[in-house]
Amino acid sequence: MTHPAAKTRRNGTAHPPAPAAAPVYPFTAIVGQDDLKRALLLCVIDPTIGGVMVMGHRGTGKSTAVRALAALLPPMQRVADCPYHCDPKKPSADCPHCRPLPRTRLKALSDSVPVVDLPLGATEDRVVGSLDLERALVDGVQAFAPGLLARANRGFLYIDEVNLLEDHLVDLLLDVAASGVNVVEREGISIRHPARFVLVGSGNPEEGDLRPQLLDRFGLHARITTIKHLEERVEIVRRRRAYDADPAQFVAQWEPEQARLRERISKAQAKLAKVKLTDEAIEAAARLCVRLDVDGHRGELTLCRAAGAQAALDGRGSVRVSDIYAVATLALQHRLRKDPLESMGDEDRIQRALSEISGEA
Repeated sequence: MTHPAAKTRRNGTAHPPAPAAAPVYPFTAIVGQDDLKRALLLCVIDPTIGGVMVMGHRGTGKSTAVRALAALLPPMQRVADCPYHCDPKKPSADCPHCRPLPRTRLKALSDSVPVVDLPLGATEDRVVGSLDLERALVDGVQAFAPGLLARANRGFLYIDEVNLLEDHLVDLLLDVAASGVNVVEREGISIRHPARFVLVGSGNPEEGDLRPQLLDRFGLHARITTIKHLEERVEIVRRRRAYDADPAQFVAQWEPEQARLRERISKAQAKLAKVKLTDEAIEAAARLCVRLDVDGHRGELTLCRAAGAQAALDGRGSVRVSDIYAVATLALQHRLRKDPLESMGDEDRIQRALSEISGEA
């Protein structure tokens, strides 16, 4: 069937092409929200950190930042007809499409980094994939229809209002994000495919929080609030109006800043595997978690991964204790026990613990 956009008028002339989408708002033009931007950058450099949970008021740029960062990243090379966006130079061993084919038959094309939105009403079949009913009815064969997790491979999976999503779906997403593989066994189908993505969940604290068991499994947690500084609020309006008036010119104006950050991210990704995690940094992470009485060991593991990504982003070959301290709030504030008698906020409790540890040292 011919797509409607490809049809021609009766006089033989073609329909005018659809207007081009406006360029994405530049990541470096976002005013403030340093915790959010740092958390996203660290997870892009090291996806094993485990994603970002962003809690903040409406209209604070949460989804804008995610899409802006994806647009900032250089285009990726992927196998042309692979639904899982495999890298043609190194296709996944779990890919059912690329695994049986010789490397010479994998045609490459350049594409932007995918950002997949997961709607609140999505069913489990829509998310993980299911039986392809059309092929089953027409061809009489059992085939797999990939879901949203397949589309998000090597990109971002963004969930707005994640605190309103059903708990079993959140648990499933966190399992896949941690393993990088989606396993589907249903309706006579047994399949596994690559699903390595940066999971970003956002929500409004006024509408409730995730259960602690689920919240703990997010690598980083960024809490953002409405900016109170008058000059920054004025600058937000100025930049947004300039972007709305002429998106292309605004993006071109910020391209030098974008290019510098793009190069910095690429160097950090290449350097990450060579960054040395020192004993002093590991001890500082463990000491901080003990001082804050953090349950489990995800705290210090995430601290060390995030600190390694921070060191790579700064262009250094080893992790310092200061790197541990720099990412402590992002990595630990959602793992603290809730004490109704505690008058201090989570961030203040972490800063107090850091001051005490520094004083003892």
